[in-house]
Parts: sequence; structure tokens; C-alpha cells
Amino acid sequence: MRKLEGLKPEKVFRYFEDISAIPRGSGKEEAVSRYCLDFARERGLAAWRDEHNNVVITKPATEGYEAVPGMILQGHLDMVWEKDEDCEKDFEKEGIDLVVDGDFVRAEGTTLGGDDGIAVAMMLAILDDETIVHPRLECVFTTEEETGLYGAEALDCSRLTGRRMINIDSRREGVFTVSCAGGVGCGCMLPLTWEEIEENSCTLWVEGLKGGHSGSDIHRELGNSNMLMGRLLYSLTEKLDFRLSETAGGMADNAIPHSTHAVIYVPAAEEDRLAELVQEMDAVYKKEYAASDPGVTVRLERNGRRKGRALDRESARRFLLLLHSVPNGVIRNSMDIKGLVQTSLNLGVLRMDEKEALLVFGIRSSLDSEKEELGERLRHLTEFLGGSCVLEGDYPGWEYLQDSSLREAMVSIYERMYGKRPTVLSIHAGLECGFFSGKIKGLDCVSIGPDQYDLHTPRERLSISSTERVYKFILEVLKEQKPA
Repeated sequence: MRKLEGLKPEKVFRYFEDISAIPRGSGKEEAVSRYCLDFARERGLAAWRDEHNNVVITKPATEGYEAVPGMILQGHLDMVWEKDEDCEKDFEKEGIDLVVDGDFVRAEGTTLGGDDGIAVAMMLAILDDETIVHPRLECVFTTEEETGLYGAEALDCSRLTGRRMINIDSRREGVFTVSCAGGVGCGCMLPLTWEEIEENSCTLWVEGLKGGHSGSDIHRELGNSNMLMGRLLYSLTEKLDFRLSETAGGMADNAIPHSTHAVIYVPAAEEDRLAELVQEMDAVYKKEYAASDPGVTVRLERNGRRKGRALDRESARRFLLLLHSVPNGVIRNSMDIKGLVQTSLNLGVLRMDEKEALLVFGIRSSLDSEKEELGERLRHLTEFLGGSCVLEGDYPGWEYLQDSSLREAMVSIYERMYGKRPTVLSIHAGLECGFFSGKIKGLDCVSIGPDQYDLHTPRERLSISSTERVYKFILEVLKEQKPA
């Protein structure tokens, strides 16, 4: 029994369920890419796939639309893998478990992958429906969007003939995105030295946070569990003797982490004092984040006396200084566009292994100069403490196109269909449109999508009714295209 049986549009949700059964995290898109290629071949549609697993499927114009300029539809195949702490899902081997919850589709204990699986499903549904009228279509399925837009960066756009594009990767119905920030990933690595130890082991948790998308949610000033753990550990250094053995939180630089844990060793005589300090910090965080993250919790698990390893004191000092000192969140707001974040960063991943600690940031800015300067700040701080930084996945912003016939047509159609004018705006999140507009001269592009909430978190959900309305809108836009 299919979980999404009976939902409308039927073909859209059928294909969404199909791809949800395929593991498709960033860098793991080979199987879903092959699925799309097989889909095209089974229907006699021209298609090609490149070495990055990007797929392009073309469909000729329907009768009467041969003279209409072609249209590019675009979305990405990959999804963010995040899950609840108690979820045992093996993302690399298992698909996600879909749940219908009223007007929403969500996943059990994990991210849903509506970002951007719903675009993939819509494009497949359009390609599979012979009743839809449309100009020549080029449906572009890209990879590794969530980790740096690598698929879009690598795609050979000279093979595309369309000069108008609808990107289906926005999260609010009735909002047309027409420009976005650029970004880059920054990995800060600090070498570590370990020692054997035998003391009382305790696990610290910072959890219960909402998490969110590091672009579209950064302005909400949500708690970042990695940063809050860094603050907690640093505060403990001044109040009791402990040794740090482990800390980890977050799975992606574009997701605000909602849970982080640390394992420490303390003398038996200090354990009760530790419990008091944890309780005090729990009260502090609950007060500070009462409005934005009321569920925040700091808790302690006592593991008993154990043998293990811990950082030597110098490694611990340098690591905690770095973790406590790095910037995070909104750095600067735009002075030109009210309510738009101009520059930000997010500590999305925190890890330790035998050799080094790893802090992975997602940096975003509408200005390349501020993006670069923020990366330099992280590099200088990390190098000062004996580490190194790597910047990768640099992607451009998408500039606003003053004269856009596609935008005006879509606004007019939306007003006619729904009796209200859509919101046209710029966003702080990154979109692949920047790469496409840089590669395709004169590209006229608009980004849209159905209502989705809590992206990049296990609470992610997709509105069923909004999906139907947006799909109908796209079909109407295709139908209303006129010869040049």
C-alpha cells in the first residue's frame, strides 16, 4: 500500500513517493539520477547525464507551441539528511518513511526531502502527462545543491537552448524569488592530542532546539546547539576540573543544528557540582531563548567510572577557545532591503576524531567582499590556535533582473488565478539560479515552490493543498506562453 495514495496531484505524489524510497543525500545521488534517466528512456524522451549525475530530460513542444520559446524547469535531486537523536534510520541504505498528517506530508523521525524532491516529482509528472500543453521543455535535475551547488556549477549549460527558467526550489506559495545571496562552505580543522584516562564519565546534551534552514531561518535568531555546547563547555572550564572526550552535533552546514552532545570525565567529587552547573545553564538558556526556542534543554547523563581517552589540557584549551570564539548567526542586515539579511554564517557541523576537531560553517552574503572577509576571520582565528581552514563550494549570488517578461507574465497569471498579487522578493538563502544566470546569457528566471516548513529538520513538512495549487499554476504558466 502506497503511503501517498489518493493525494492530488496524483502523479506528483506518486513520483515523490518513488524518489523518497531512494537514498539521495548530497553526493549520494547516483541511484536517483539513474531512476530519472531510466524514466526518460522508458518514455522515449531525449535525456543525458553528466559525470556529476546531473540529468537533463527534454520534451518537444506540443502541437501549436512549436514557435514558442522553450522553457527550462529546474530542481535538485539531493536532500539534507537530518534525524532525531533516537532515530535509527540508515540514510545511505534506506529511504525515508512518509507520513500523511492532515494537510501535510512529513517523514517519521527524519527530514522529508521536500526540498527539493517536490520539484523532481513535479517535473517527472509534467514529462509523463500527454494532456499538458507546453513549449519545448528542458527539465534539469541537478546534484549536490545542499552542500555547495556543485551540480549546477559543473553542468554544461551550452547544451541548453531555453532562455527562460522556472526554478522550483522556494518554500512559500505566492512568493516569487528573483534574487539570492551567494555562499561558501568553510571547514576549520584543529589538531588534537589524546591521553588515556579513568574517571567518572558524563554525557552532556544541548537539545530540544527547533533547528532550521541556515539561509531562510537565520534571521529568526534560533539557538544553534553547537554554539550553545561550546558556551557550556567553556563556562565549565572556569568552575570545575574536567576532561573532554567527545563532542558532536549537526549533519550539514546549511542546517541549524538542533542537538549536540559531549562526553566528559570528572573526578567523582566534582560530579554533583557538575550537575548543579548544568542545571544553572539550563535555566540560563531557557530564559535567553524563551521566545525563539522554548524547548531548549541542557541535561546530564551519569555513565559511571570508565576508562577512555580525553584531550590533553592544551588541546582542550585551544579547541574550547575556538568553539567559544567563532562568530555565528546574522552578521549584518541589508541597508537597502528592509528585513533582508545581508551576511551570516552557521556552524552546522561539529566533529572530533583521532587527529583533529572539525567545525564546518556555511557562510552567506549578498556581497562577495563580506563573504570573503568572514572566511578570512575564521581562517585567522583557527590558524592563530594552530589549525587550518579550507573554503570550498563557493557559489555566486543571483542578481535581480530589471526587465523580466517571465516574471511579469507569472505575476499576471497568479493574480488572475488566485485574486491576489504574489510577493516578489530577494532572499538570503542560496539558489542555483546564480550559476544558471551566469552561464546562460540573458536568462530570465523566477523561483517558486509550495509551502514547506521547518526545512532541514526532522519536523520538515510539505503542504498537500499548496502543492496542488502550485502545480496547477506551473501548468497554466506553460499553457499561457506565447510565440516571441
